[in-house]
Amino acid sequence: MNRLEVTEKIISTKVAQGIKWSDVATKVGQSKEWTTALCLGQMTASAAEAKVLGDIFGLTDEEQKWLQVVPYKGSLPTAVPTDPLIYRWYEIVNVYGTTIKELIHEEFGDGIMSAIDFSMDIVRQPDPKGDRVNVVLSGKFLPYKQY
Repeated sequence: MNRLEVTEKIISTKVAQGIKWSDVATKVGQSKEWTTALCLGQMTASAAEAKVLGDIFGLTDEEQKWLQVVPYKGSLPTAVPTDPLIYRWYEIVNVYGTTIKELIHEEFGDGIMSAIDFSMDIVRQPDPKGDRVNVVLSGKFLPYKQY
């Protein structure tokens, strides 16, 4: 048994039972974005969250314990993603990464945006020309310190 096997069981059960991530998130008590990352093996569950996921996905006690282990983060199998949707994010960073960096530095100074003290919101934005994907990323600014 390992974390990947637990992730695969969660996904298999989700598909078989037609479960929605937003419904799982409501039961877990966290955002759909964080809960989905947890279920896909990128976050660490509390014992209570693992129990809720165990009830939803039929996980054993051992499988619930795997949800509480700090995961090896980073889920892409290749340096350049091949999945078309994930590749578009790679493309966005390649095209706009320097712009994002420049504008963050201009506004905040020398530092980074945290991916630890971080939140994300993904919503459908209706549009007569075709619905849009609205993604808001919010990370704490962490300035580099001098020493």
